[in-house]
Amino acid sequence: MTSGPTNIEPALKALAAALHGEGPAVELSAGPDGSPVLGFPDTPGIEDAAVVVRTSGSTGAPKATVLTVDALAASSMATAFALKGEGQWLLALPVQYVAGVQVLVRSLFAGTRPWVMDLSGGFTPEAFTAAALELTDQIRFTSLVPTQLQRLLDAPSADTLAVLRRFNAILLGGGPASAGLLAAARDAGVRVVTTYGSSETCGGCVYDGFPLEDVLVRVQDDGRILLGGATIAAGYLQAPELSAATFIEEDGVRWYRTNDLGALDADGRLTVLGRADDVVITGGVKVSAAHVQAELEKLDGVRAAFVAGVPSAEWGHALAAYVAVADSSPEGLAAFTDRRNAAWGAALGALAPKTVLPAADLLLLPNGKPDRLGMTVLLDALHQGK
Repeated sequence: MTSGPTNIEPALKALAAALHGEGPAVELSAGPDGSPVLGFPDTPGIEDAAVVVRTSGSTGAPKATVLTVDALAASSMATAFALKGEGQWLLALPVQYVAGVQVLVRSLFAGTRPWVMDLSGGFTPEAFTAAALELTDQIRFTSLVPTQLQRLLDAPSADTLAVLRRFNAILLGGGPASAGLLAAARDAGVRVVTTYGSSETCGGCVYDGFPLEDVLVRVQDDGRILLGGATIAAGYLQAPELSAATFIEEDGVRWYRTNDLGALDADGRLTVLGRADDVVITGGVKVSAAHVQAELEKLDGVRAAFVAGVPSAEWGHALAAYVAVADSSPEGLAAFTDRRNAAWGAALGALAPKTVLPAADLLLLPNGKPDRLGMTVLLDALHQGK
């Protein structure tokens, strides 16, 4: 197998050995230049452990999730079935996160040659385009997060749009994608498949709202989403109490209790409504932060938003928003602030956030997901400083 500027051969060899039961479980992290750094953690009490993946830590301390050979094999087969074939993958995400390591795992199961984007200078449309042009197979796939796709669609180069259109499918996960982003991709002729899942499910296991083969979805009476079936992790590394509270066995099926709320329609399509902990009680009224975020992202001048509840002496908790604005120049930020109150009041009424922090972009973790914890800390400090 070949790679791009980043040398992933040692990582591929270690993963191949683990998947064949000939080597220890592998944990990948990123070196200073983005190259994978190999770790071999002990996984006592877990048979056939192949990969250990740290959760992103977007809302707190990351957890070490243990994935078995069987779970990874089931995930790879289900992905190939859903995408109608196996092809060549471009790795454009950090390899230490589940979506990144799964690009390598799927390639190993398929016997195809992954190509690795040079991430040493961060994610840029130019680096992505250069890497995508190296793909040689006629069937091509990659995994991105919404922020990456937005940057690629906004890129002025015609070459970037051309290489995007060459992918048979672009798996889009790591967080909700706005309707505007999906419409822009569709209008540009880019084939996007939205995915929902986590490290605990070997990554995305629900595509465009429907579970993959051998994946089960149910919604509890309180709205919490449960994911079950062959792709569920063995548990968390050396955390038996946390594992017992998160993973359950019922009638021979292993289930993962997510922290998300959702609904299933008559056709079995899952809609993710937000996190179970994103409901903010402000002034005695329950408000979904995800709903307010979605409404903000519909307004002119807002590229993306994050909404959270912060402690408030007056309201108990108050809604606060971290907003990526279209024009982040000093003049643009001033104009945004001037027109915000009237526009937001008309659109959201009492749900308009009390504290707003405009910026050029949302804070992101290395895997491209929003840094919820980091933005909440900043919003709290701003609100308390008023």
